[in-house]
Amino acid sequence: MTNEKKVSGKVLMFTGIVIIVFLVAIFGFIFWEPVPEMIQGEAEATEVRISGKVPGRIEKFLVNEGDQVKKGDTVAILDSPEVMAKFNQAQAAEEAAQAMSDKAQKGAREEQKAMAFQTWKKAQAALEVAKKSYDRVQKLFENEVVSAQKRDEAEANYKAMLATEQAAKAQYDMAKNGAEKEDKMAAEAQVSRAKGAVEEVSSYIKETFLVSPISGEISERYPKVGELVGTGSPVMNVLDLEDMWVVFNVREDLLGDLKMGAIFTGYIPALGNKEVQLKVTYLKNMGTYAAWRATKTTGQYDAKTFEVKAMPMEKVEGLRPGMSVLKKL
Repeated sequence: MTNEKKVSGKVLMFTGIVIIVFLVAIFGFIFWEPVPEMIQGEAEATEVRISGKVPGRIEKFLVNEGDQVKKGDTVAILDSPEVMAKFNQAQAAEEAAQAMSDKAQKGAREEQKAMAFQTWKKAQAALEVAKKSYDRVQKLFENEVVSAQKRDEAEANYKAMLATEQAAKAQYDMAKNGAEKEDKMAAEAQVSRAKGAVEEVSSYIKETFLVSPISGEISERYPKVGELVGTGSPVMNVLDLEDMWVVFNVREDLLGDLKMGAIFTGYIPALGNKEVQLKVTYLKNMGTYAAWRATKTTGQYDAKTFEVKAMPMEKVEGLRPGMSVLKKL
């Protein structure tokens, strides 16, 4: 009798368990909703690196990571003694070229001009005496008072004084007018060349003040104060949070409605599953290296992966690069 009770109890227990499982199955079939399949993307933004054209040592940072900057703001200062030395050399070369040009334009010194003028006047006086002497001897020769030799000597002396006066006049004119036209042009060209060198080095000095090429947020700084940086070495990054998009890597059999120009709804978990409207602006095959290999030989194929870029239809407050964005399939 005891065994029969035990068997009967076990049967009742088993029957109860079966009924409970059956009820749970019915309840689950009626009320259970399948979890929708999602594809996951990541928010990205334009990021610009700030670097210098000249090598130098970081003297000072004017902004920290996370600071907002505007286009043209100075963000760091470099110390470059080599550039300053070249600037001083260029300035000295410009001053020397300018002095040579001034000398060429001005001509001889006032003392040299006065000396040349007096020499010319002296030659004029001698020419006047020689002319009068020649005229007298010529009259005497015509009256047959003096010989032809005397007349010839007086004429030769007169012509010599005439040549001397012309040479003295040329010397005075040269001292008064300065250098030749070609020499003046050459001196001016040297000045222009020296000024160009100064302007070039001045532009290098401006490059020791690093400025932000865009408005945005400082996302990262690389060197420390006092460290050396070379030409083109990145110093910091600037994020343009006004230019953001979302990138999805989607298997081709899951692309569905993700076509160029298509608009779809995305969800941002970090912002409380906030909905955002996105528009597909870029669609490209990522290549064979990103293919999904089939595991069976029957009825399957290697599915390629496509990179899909989608732009928010309007600005999303709080969206940051790196945040996940989900799309229901």
